[in-house]
Amino acid sequence: MSEISPESTERIRLLLADDHAVVRAGTRELLERQPDLHIVGEAVDGEEAVRLTQELQPDVVVMDVRMPKISGVEATRRIKAEYPEVRVLVLTAHDDDEYVFALLQAGANGYLLKTAEIDELVKAIRTVHAGQSALAPTVAGKVVAQFTGGKTVHDVLPHSQDQYSGLTERELGILRLVGRGLSNKRIGKELFISDRTVQAHLSNIFSKLGVNSRTEAVMCAVRNGWITTDR
Repeated sequence: MSEISPESTERIRLLLADDHAVVRAGTRELLERQPDLHIVGEAVDGEEAVRLTQELQPDVVVMDVRMPKISGVEATRRIKAEYPEVRVLVLTAHDDDEYVFALLQAGANGYLLKTAEIDELVKAIRTVHAGQSALAPTVAGKVVAQFTGGKTVHDVLPHSQDQYSGLTERELGILRLVGRGLSNKRIGKELFISDRTVQAHLSNIFSKLGVNSRTEAVMCAVRNGWITTDR
């Protein structure tokens, strides 16, 4: 189950944009099983994604990258320029740096790979709809690497808990692993704790730092020198 509970009185309106009919049909079938998700339209290319966003006013556009007429990058740029309140969640098979950073710069609110489980996709949709960012672990790692100049993030020994906005040594350790792009499941295996415990630690970290995402938390820690970088 996703950690973000669906609102019983609100259905998230979705637009699917993908030029592969089989992918759209499969994604639609899986998402429509969720009581809080409602697919209002499907686009077969980037231009149609922009047009249908104008016509249908979805809450979230689930956007592929490589599509006819205009790419997902350009479609995202146009949608966010005209309708900044619409959330764009990229769902693609590609995690090349050029696509990742072009789409994030275009205003995408999330970036997920098509290898993700359906629970991850549902969670990401609810996350971006709630105004937060949702990045696949490998994509989050790329963003952090870009922010830190391509260096590896690791822990420093804490001198005083007050220096770290109340973060504990365990929470700093989790931030290090997040910075390496590890998923909650991988972090749990590294630290011999459950996925649920990892999520509880992350929720505490977000609250203490006043951030909404894994990437923001790591960037905050790097900026403040709580975790450091070296080659």
